[in-house]
Amino acid sequence: QVQLRESGGGLVQPGSSLRLSCAASGHTASSYNMGWFRQAPGKEREFVAAINWSGGNIFIASSVRGRFTISSDNAKKTVDLRMTNLKPEDSATYHCAASKLEIPRMIDPSTPLEIKGQGTLVTVSS
Repeated sequence: QVQLRESGGGLVQPGSSLRLSCAASGHTASSYNMGWFRQAPGKEREFVAAINWSGGNIFIASSVRGRFTISSDNAKKTVDLRMTNLKPEDSATYHCAASKLEIPRMIDPSTPLEIKGQGTLVTVSS
């Protein structure tokens, strides 16, 4: 079974940058596509970004495109989400997720997340 552990959240001011990291463990981790999702209190889960381990297939949500980037390190089995120009509306718990589904299906709001980490809290406030 694949396990995911996120790190890197915190409290930052608007306009700041943060890097979230997800470490995947388990001998089948290579079989999964990886993604970041976020959920704010009282709101639905929102897709942020997804990638495969080779880094050749990347999806970025329109709400964060141009500000967030996702990258994967297949050797280390880590997936990073680099966030710049953070806005208060980016505040949420960010979860790393893994799925054997193709990325377009993985990121569909109606698709349950197969595997996700406990999440890391990002708060953007002045």
